[in-house]
Amino acid sequence: VEGAPQAVFIMGLMRKWVLGTVLVGMVAAVVGCGGELPQRSHPVQSTSAAATPSVAPTADPVQPSPVLETLATLEVKGRAPKADYERAKFGQRWFDVDRNGCDTRNDVLRRDLSELVIKPGTQGCVAWSGILHDPYTGTDISFQRGKGPSPVDIDHVVALSDAWQKGASRWGDEQRAQFANDPLNLLAVDAPANRQKGDGDAATWLPANKSFRCDYVARQVAVKHKYELWITPAERDAIVRVLDACPEQLPPDDESPAAERPAVT
Repeated sequence: VEGAPQAVFIMGLMRKWVLGTVLVGMVAAVVGCGGELPQRSHPVQSTSAAATPSVAPTADPVQPSPVLETLATLEVKGRAPKADYERAKFGQRWFDVDRNGCDTRNDVLRRDLSELVIKPGTQGCVAWSGILHDPYTGTDISFQRGKGPSPVDIDHVVALSDAWQKGASRWGDEQRAQFANDPLNLLAVDAPANRQKGDGDAATWLPANKSFRCDYVARQVAVKHKYELWITPAERDAIVRVLDACPEQLPPDDESPAAERPAVT
């Protein structure tokens, strides 16, 4: 419910999940020891010899999800107006923000493509061709620079417009440029899937590849935590539903600065 403390909401869900897991483990231990739950048809008679109570094995302690713990720290409130949003307010497209001598788009392509071929004469910078194992669709996509419209986009996992409506409108130009070029928030993906996503959050769009959804929302949580962006109640609920299928999901590594350029030989 909007207005309720976010940490209380998430931790309540985590306690219910942990309690359910422990109760199931206890029942399984009792049934496993005797074959069935004991039935009592008459009062138990006291005996002179003290019986030694048996102790059922306890279930292993369940660790709370680190992603849910991070989610609990995010502020929850409604989306701010999109008024005055412009892509240009997040700086030059694919700026060399980490000053490694190569633009951010090529940094991400080099990181995410397999069978990578580097364009000669670019000091190890420009990705010329490769294969993308697309996380959004689960398909393999052949990438070749210069052959018509690219089938590969670089997606802002937390869309720039979504960030603008959830805190980024208050930032200065330098922080917005940093956000737009942070490799933690960037993935090479199938271009049509990226266009379908638009500026949606987890409440309005999730990858068709269901096996990637846990990683996807975990990355969104990590980005929003890093930049202190807020989430909407519907977005929070959608993330919790996804993480229910992967309670041990770990957050992604924050790999800034971007992938190193290969050595030039």
